[in-house]
Amino acid sequence: MPKFSNASKQRLATCHEDIRTVCNELIKYIDFSVICGHRGKADQDKAFKEGKSKLQFPKSAHNPIPSRAVDITPYPLDWNDIGAFKELHGAFVVVAQKLKEEGKIKSEFVWGGNWKKLKDYPHYELKGV
Repeated sequence: MPKFSNASKQRLATCHEDIRTVCNELIKYIDFSVICGHRGKADQDKAFKEGKSKLQFPKSAHNPIPSRAVDITPYPLDWNDIGAFKELHGAFVVVAQKLKEEGKIKSEFVWGGNWKKLKDYPHYELKGV
């Protein structure tokens, strides 16, 4: 069974409870890494400057504490394997829906892979929060 690295655990710990619940269940079925949870001002400014984010601090869902967003990647990571990101997304949707139906989470999620302008395949954020 897959499990989180210490770095993934630390990043996930900075996230909203519903994000943590989904990811902790998801890791039981598919291997992935948490590459970003909370992002402070310096990291957000860097992401914006590098074109990895369209939002400046403090407007990103990554900026609040706890973070309302998480970036996850399939493991092992191949940035060019979009199919692996889509497979991870499919599993994320199934797990999140199951947890919501069971009353274990309250949130719905937005996936950056569905965005029209800047595709952000690792990105998930709480919808409407």
